[in-house]
Amino acid sequence: MSETAPPLTADLLLRAYHRGWFPMAHEDGELYWHDPDPRAIFPLAQTRPNARLQRALRRAGYHITFDQRFEEVMRACGDRKETWITEEMIAAYVDLHKQGYAHSVEVWAGDRLVGGLYGIALGAAFFGESMFSRNTNASKAAFHHLAAHLRQQGFSLFDSQYINDHTASLGAIEVPRSTFRMMLAEALRNEADF
Repeated sequence: MSETAPPLTADLLLRAYHRGWFPMAHEDGELYWHDPDPRAIFPLAQTRPNARLQRALRRAGYHITFDQRFEEVMRACGDRKETWITEEMIAAYVDLHKQGYAHSVEVWAGDRLVGGLYGIALGAAFFGESMFSRNTNASKAAFHHLAAHLRQQGFSLFDSQYINDHTASLGAIEVPRSTFRMMLAEALRNEADF
């Protein structure tokens, strides 16, 4: 279920995420709010790279940072033929980043940004928004580095919104919306420091 969105602001985004809603632009160019049922999540305790991927990531020699190039990461995530990320969204999420709620993970090969992802942290919940990759396994490096960080920092919920082949390969599962809302309420009652 979705509905046409009012003008997007950081405050509106925060209120929406607290309820489990998130915006996406559709083909008509309008923003709509989404609250999917079922909802895709990553079970943090089980979300780990297999041995083959661990070896590949070690060989790649990537360097990972947090919150160094938020807007650049978001723009890279939207740099595709069919994107759901608009300029209005970029402005609102950059504002959230400045307020300390939106975060990015950057993957570097030398001094080149080759992959990353961004999302929102509220309480002990992290809402994964989008990822990109310019090098082999770069988005997987960002994802697994983030998952390990979230576990270490005490996060209990890692939202993936919708499931697709890529997120399923990373370990995403679907839960009923009612279950997700209970998990979200519990995560919002707790604090985790990103």
